[in-house]
Order: sequence, then C-alpha cells, then structure tokens
Amino acid sequence: MLLWFVIAYWVISVGIGLLTALKVKNATDFAAAGHSLPMPIVTATVFATWFGAEAVLGIPATFVKEGLGGIVADPFGSSICLILVGLFFAKPLYHKKFLTIGDFYREKYGRSVEVLVTLCIGVSYLGWVSAQIMALGLVFHVVSDGAISQSTGMLIGSGSVLIYTLFGGMWAVAITDFLQMIIVVVGLLYIGHELSAMTGGVMTVVNHADAAGLLKFFPENNPAAILAFIAALLTMMLGSIPQQDVFQRVTSSKTVGIAQSAAILGGLLYFAFAFVPMYLVYSGTLIDPEMVSSLLETDSQLILPQLILKHTPLFAQLCFLVPCYPR
Repeated sequence: MLLWFVIAYWVISVGIGLLTALKVKNATDFAAAGHSLPMPIVTATVFATWFGAEAVLGIPATFVKEGLGGIVADPFGSSICLILVGLFFAKPLYHKKFLTIGDFYREKYGRSVEVLVTLCIGVSYLGWVSAQIMALGLVFHVVSDGAISQSTGMLIGSGSVLIYTLFGGMWAVAITDFLQMIIVVVGLLYIGHELSAMTGGVMTVVNHADAAGLLKFFPENNPAAILAFIAALLTMMLGSIPQQDVFQRVTSSKTVGIAQSAAILGGLLYFAFAFVPMYLVYSGTLIDPEMVSSLLETDSQLILPQLILKHTPLFAQLCFLVPCYPR
C-alpha cells in the first residue's frame, strides 16, 4: 500500500507540473509565477522552503543526540531568517520585480559580481539539497522494506522534482507546496495524537526530555562553545537571506503586502511545526526505548520512520511520507 501511495503521489506531482505548464507563457511565469500568487499559497511555499525530509528526519535525530543547543541553526536560525526577510527585505525586493537574486547583484554591483555570487549560491546549495535527497531516499528504502534501495529512492525523488519543475516552474512548485502543506499539518498533528496516547500525553514527553537535559538551549560558558553557537545561528539566520529559494517565493506574491506577511507567517509556522517531528522522535524513547537506543548507535534518522511503521496505523504512515517528499 505504501509503495502504491508513493507511485500515486509521484503521478499526481508530475501531473500538476504538466497542468501548470499551461500557465507558463514567459520567463516571469516560469521563475516567479507571474508575480500573482495569493497569500495562502505563498505562505505554504515559504513554509515549505525548509520543511522537507531534513526537517522531519535530520533535525529530530540531531535533537535526540544534542538537545536544543544542537539545532540552533535550524529551526531557530532558519525561522528568524524568514521573519527578517518579511520585515526588512521583502518590500524593496518585490518592487524591483527581479526574476532571480542574481538580477539584484547585477543591478547593484555589475555583471562580474552577479556571476560570482550566483556560483557561490549554487555551491552553497549542494550540501542542503544532498541532505534532503538522501533523507528522501532513506524513507523510500524503509517504507518499501528494502525493495527500493536508498540510491534508487534518491533518483526517484530528485527525478520527480526535476520533471514537474521543468514543465511548470514556480507555478508547479507553489501548487504542490500548497497541497502538501495541508496534508503535512493535518498528518503530523494526527501522528502526534496517536503517539501521545501511547506516552501518556505531551507533558510526559516534554518532562522526560527535560530530565534528560535535552531542553538546554544555551551553550556552556566558554569562548569556544559560545562562538560555535553564535556562528551556527548566524549562518542560517543571515546567510540564507540572499538565497534564490527565499527570494523566489517573495517575488512570486501578488502584492507587496502578501510578500511581507507570508514570509513572516511562513517563518512562524515553520518554527512551530519543526518541533513536531522532534516530539515524535523523542516519544520513541518512551514507546520503544530498545529500538531508539539501537538506532542511535547506527542511524538515528531511522528512528521516526521505524517508529511510525511499527506503532501507527496506515493512514499515519501515508501522512508521514508527504513532508518527506521533495519540493
């Protein structure tokens, strides 16, 4: 059933890409959806900027091992980044009606700087995109019970995105993001409800994590730890502002007010929902401590997939696949 869901979801995503291709008449339609997206869709696609496989698998795995201090870059830095974009950068960038962030650098500093910055941005994406695709391949491998290898799963996921983005551009990304975010919000809340019934409630899990020292946020009082903490925070908080994904979502908005409000609301939603997978993963320490202990020593990113596959109904398993799907 899970494999059939993966296939069906792939077909739907590609179908959306092909349908939205009908709306693409020029470069503006392809790169910025004609600067015409409404508030709900822009908010969803801003939220989806970072809420993918890495947020569902990677961040919770880091939290279980390092606590809140280990995730200062994401979701803390990432969320603040989106809020700062909405407060200070969305308005001036939107009025320029650029198609790419490189256009801004060309106008401001010339062609050479545009090329240099564009190359740097491209390189900076390699690690992030790789983490998303690897996590996605891991999900396909787990839900297929090994029938799909992780490398094959990576090819399926990245190929899906390539196909519907190639045809529909920003229109395809925005519409699929909107549909996915509806399922993500409903699905994660449903999974949280299912697991909470097994742990004794939310506060039981929170108190257990607090007793384990995982809710400590600030670093130790020594220069090296403080410097590393600040560097991790600023890298995502400020370093992700001049990036194409954030810029593209802002400039795709129908109005400047939507561009500002959607960036801020998307950042707040991302911060709130990024903690849901962390809660789910840590619930595993109460529901199936032996499994969690074993996976912490081998591959901690498998904790949530295995927990959901073993302890939740089929509907919850289907919902789990959606936030892991690439966008």
